Amino acid sequence: MNFNNIQNAIVLDQMVEIPKGTVQLRDDRIKEKWAVEIEPFLLLKFPVTQDLYFEITNENPSTFKGNRLPVETVTFKEAVTFCNKLSERNRLTPCYVVQTDNEEIIFDKSANGIRLPTEAEWEYACRAGTTGIRYGELELIAWYKDNSGNRTHSVGQKMPNNWGLYDMFGNVWEWCSDLYDTEVYGSYRIFRGGGFCDVERSLMATTRRRSHPLKFKIDDLGFRIAKNK
Repeated sequence: MNFNNIQNAIVLDQMVEIPKGTVQLRDDRIKEKWAVEIEPFLLLKFPVTQDLYFEITNENPSTFKGNRLPVETVTFKEAVTFCNKLSERNRLTPCYVVQTDNEEIIFDKSANGIRLPTEAEWEYACRAGTTGIRYGELELIAWYKDNSGNRTHSVGQKMPNNWGLYDMFGNVWEWCSDLYDTEVYGSYRIFRGGGFCDVERSLMATTRRRSHPLKFKIDDLGFRIAKNK
């Protein structure tokens, strides 16, 4: 598959326009809630798949192999490096700078390149106008511990949400651009959505997890790409 086909069929045609709005986030650990205004943006229908990841990086780190399986076992740094490379191939301004002296990762949300969603964007897009803990019956919308067979599955097989986004719950967790709590966790980054080995109570629109951006990688953690409109 050549890059032009991927660019037209996946990166552009398969990105959903997310409308502007407001989402209320919460952190049960510190018992806080806060509202975030969301500007219109684009979000890929599916988690990034292994065929797209390989096309851009010439690598496939995934534990479970398959072109249409979500890429996983990637660090936050590897996810944003993919975003930067895809931006450059599209002649867009990269959204991330990885400083070589201390490996700090700086996120420029105003750049026009490919990026990870913020966690507010992720939750807002996941909810797609719904107000419950999920946008549908878990068995119908997600691969999780009770139905996954302890592995990932090809993207897009479960029901999408109201905005046409697939696999927002289950299959793989998804890295977001945000730092979690710098005073407590330093450079830790957030991921959302739940994975194939998670139990039902872990798969909620409000569930927040975090880990080290350079070291942490696991077979149920991937990512989905976004872009400013």
